[in-house]
This record gives sequence, structure tokens and C-alpha cells, in this order.
Amino acid sequence: MTIKQGDKLPDANFMSITKAGPEPLTTKSVFAGKTVALFSLPGAFTPTCSAQHLPGYIKLASELRAKGVDVIACTSVNDMFVLHAWEKEQASADDVLMLADGNGEFVKALGLDFDGSAFGMGTRGQRFSMLVKDGIITHINIEQPGEFRVSSAEFLLQQL
Repeated sequence: MTIKQGDKLPDANFMSITKAGPEPLTTKSVFAGKTVALFSLPGAFTPTCSAQHLPGYIKLASELRAKGVDVIACTSVNDMFVLHAWEKEQASADDVLMLADGNGEFVKALGLDFDGSAFGMGTRGQRFSMLVKDGIITHINIEQPGEFRVSSAEFLLQQL
């Protein structure tokens, strides 16, 4: 079953690389007591993700924060080293927290995984965005396959 507005995020584990090195994070440590703009994309370094999705959140980070967002987070079914390399390439470290969902367990628990085997990508996460307040989803925007519109930073900003 796909998660929906009003649902609590499932417990999940992520990995992130911080200035101190690799760091395990949990749903609770990222979302508890905070307003988080979370977006998911099929993979770091992929065309739409690199040219539009992440850059949109970097560009609008200050506007999202001005509307009450405490943390902007990106999740992808990539390992933390790939996300960290992409973070450096995109110069996003000051704006976006990278949450590696290396085994796809988070997106599976959300019901938002998909089989990208036809493209040589294996199991991946669908493209989506959500606003989460203290672990509860207040807005969720799930893209149709092959589209990029409702998961954009611009669309989420309009919802605030």
C-alpha cells in the first residue's frame, strides 16, 4: 500500500556522509520535531535529477526555509558514497541533506519503489516530494512514470 497524506513515516535507516565521516541516520533523527521537505529521485547523476530536480531545491532552499522548512532532504536508492560524490559535484551540501537508502528499504516501506531493471538500474525509488511535520506527511506529490512536475521544488513551495 502506498503511503498517503496524514500517515506517519515508517521507521527507516539511512546513511549520510557528514564532515565527521559516514553517519547512520534514522527516520526519528531526521524528522522528529522538524518540518522537512523530502524529495526522492531515481538516482544520482541521472539526467533529470542532475539538471532539474536537485538544482531546483538548491535554488529555492532559502525560500523553502523562509516558509518554515527546517531541513531539505533528498533520498535515493544509491549508496552514501555515490550521493556524497553527487553532493560535491552539485555543491548542495549547505542546502540539502543526502539520505542514502542503499537497499531501497525506505521507499519499499512507503510503497514507492519501482523496478528499473529494464534500464539496468534494479529496484529504485519513484520520483516524489513530500512535506513532513514531526514525522507526519502533510503533503505528498508522486510523479507519474517519466514525468517531472509535482516533485519539483517549485511545486512544493507553492503548497506552503
